[in-house]
Amino acid sequence: MPLLLTTHRFLANYGERLRRICTATNFPLEPVTLPHDVEQRLAPATLDRIEIVCFTGTFEADPVFTRRFLGSALRAPNLRWMHLPNAGVDHPVFGRFLERGVRLTNSAGAAAEPIAQTAIGGILALARGFPRWWAAQRRHEWSPHPHAPRELRGQTMVLVGVGAIGNEIARLARALNLHVIGIRRRPQTASDHVDELHPPSALRTLLPRADWLVLACPLTDETRRLIDAAALARLPGTARVVNVGRGQVIDEAALIAALQAGRLAGAYLDVFETEPLPADSPLWDLPNVIISPHNSSVSTGNSARVSELFLRNLEHWARREPLENEVHAQ
Repeated sequence: MPLLLTTHRFLANYGERLRRICTATNFPLEPVTLPHDVEQRLAPATLDRIEIVCFTGTFEADPVFTRRFLGSALRAPNLRWMHLPNAGVDHPVFGRFLERGVRLTNSAGAAAEPIAQTAIGGILALARGFPRWWAAQRRHEWSPHPHAPRELRGQTMVLVGVGAIGNEIARLARALNLHVIGIRRRPQTASDHVDELHPPSALRTLLPRADWLVLACPLTDETRRLIDAAALARLPGTARVVNVGRGQVIDEAALIAALQAGRLAGAYLDVFETEPLPADSPLWDLPNVIISPHNSSVSTGNSARVSELFLRNLEHWARREPLENEVHAQ
């Protein structure tokens, strides 16, 4: 009988569902988990039987467990399919699986709501001047704004990446009366929450219109350093940058220079070129920058959404149907 490598938490919450699906689809599958003892490895005979891998936790939450889990998956010679809890698959380890012919599915969209809410939270904090209030609070100083902040109504957001996360950001932004311009290759559909949609080739011409440049795109060869010094120079001096995609989408040195020189009004950044962000990065001390430690996606509901997606895909797999969110080599 083939094995499913997964986590103790997944089995505790979904073991009975897993059994029901296997029975209903007449698909024999036995779950297996890593030993609790970090010094122990799965036996070679066990690794030989692993055909499916499902990780439903957070890679960053427990790096030791993550390394053990992915290491076991890499050593499974007959692995056929692996389901990932994240959307991004730009880490080289995932390329190794694809090169072996392992089918990968990701959880794109599972964390769209918390990421979008965090991005909008950063926008609201910058728009309403929260960093100034926070600094005054630390000084125990009563310090009203000397000038009224601009209202969000009527401002323009240029949103790079209109997938599940980008669409949720756009929906919330429009509820705040922003005009949302989306950047995406695929044509607009009825489910898109943007006022305009343009191809990536139009980005440079649209940047001068941006009050907010929001990056929610994956890291690819095309998006790496997409926002370079020249792109930043096309933004108005009152513009702010929000990045919940990948740090390497922005030329970080150019961003720092623009912020320090006052050529940009501020930024909310959840991702960085080097993570953790080095302690000597100037970004830590810039008064118009809000930083979160690649944490915008954290939410109590993520694991359930990832697990539900995997269980749906397991039914597809058992019935030899196409898989949702399948990742293909670029």
